[in-house]
Amino acid sequence: MDQQTFIVGRNKLEPGQTLSPDLSTYEMLHALSTPWPCLSFDIIKDSLGDNRKTYPATMYAVAGTQAESKREKDNELMVMKFSGLSRMERIQDEEDSDDDEEDADPILESTSIPLNTTTNRIRAHQTPASDSSRPPTTLTASMTEAGQVLIHNVTPHLASFDTPGTIITPQQNKPLSTLRMHKSEGYAVDWSPLVSTGKLITGDNDGSIYVTTRTAGEGWATDSRPFTGHTGSVEELQWSPSERNVFASASSDGTIKVWDVRSKSRTAALSVQVSDTDVNVMSWSHQTSHLLASGADDGEWAVWDLRQWKPNTSSKASKPTPVASFNFHKEQITSVEWHPTDDSIVAVAAGDDTLTLWDLAVELDDEESKDTGGVTEVPPQLLFVHYMEQVRELHWHPQIPGCVIGTGKEFNVFKTISV
Repeated sequence: MDQQTFIVGRNKLEPGQTLSPDLSTYEMLHALSTPWPCLSFDIIKDSLGDNRKTYPATMYAVAGTQAESKREKDNELMVMKFSGLSRMERIQDEEDSDDDEEDADPILESTSIPLNTTTNRIRAHQTPASDSSRPPTTLTASMTEAGQVLIHNVTPHLASFDTPGTIITPQQNKPLSTLRMHKSEGYAVDWSPLVSTGKLITGDNDGSIYVTTRTAGEGWATDSRPFTGHTGSVEELQWSPSERNVFASASSDGTIKVWDVRSKSRTAALSVQVSDTDVNVMSWSHQTSHLLASGADDGEWAVWDLRQWKPNTSSKASKPTPVASFNFHKEQITSVEWHPTDDSIVAVAAGDDTLTLWDLAVELDDEESKDTGGVTEVPPQLLFVHYMEQVRELHWHPQIPGCVIGTGKEFNVFKTISV
């Protein structure tokens, strides 16, 4: 049968048909497996340099596993090094044919910290080095199915990959702190990018949001008064990239709220109804801090201009118009993230087993960008569709331009010729 373009979620496979990627559209494409699938992961910024374009590529990450229910005790926090990530083979000149570096096999090395519980969400934070001879300290915060927040120092685990003979002690596997203020499990956690010592927000299924700060004595103190106002679970939290006291929350009640930690009333400054279904995920643009992207349970994702949101003066959430909205995906949005250096590029993952890349600069003011309408219509802003089984979360690599990593049934690391 002739090869045909297949749009996952729109077309259906006939008996005997299988999907295969068009390799000519990738600059890099790798799939790497872990002992158990991971619901969440985060990229660790490294010392290998920014704006890296050479191959084979290397990167570091942390992840939390989701073992089978009967194997709950096998769950762990994984600290990982991906290396040997080669460029796709291309027709090369004769003089380049002996270059073996591009043909290297990918390697996934990992060290594990036993957790005995599923990690719903994990985020990493780096504190500055105390002097030029010491690397920065890398901390992780894990929101667990057991309702606890575990803070670990994974600096020695990261160092072990590149320092032969390093032994991780049982003490180094223990959490720095176990936070137990939540009365239910949660999925929302974020480190402040503007507080180097470490400041954390966490949210749970009861709608409560807590702020935890690192103390001078290297301990952790949680404000006993939560921020409340959501009538559903807190699904996502993100600190403002530009204002150290401001954060946003997304909830299953269909709203996004913006908060100021200095508020004595612990109520939201802004509250906006962005969906009639659960708002699962959101992403704050780091380039243009008044832009926020959201992803909902009905498959729609949207971009919002915070300058159009009015202060919260009543118990009802306002309903502004999004800058752009797309209903291309027909299953729940599971992850959304702005490109780290280009505020027109967004990556989206959904329950239809796809990870899509979008260019909002394409006809952004056209009516098509407001509503993509029909079942077979492909929005002009859609750059790329990557098939990925059970994709849960994605991140752009901040130091390798255009590189996307996704977690699902396995990890996918890829870079397209489009971005």
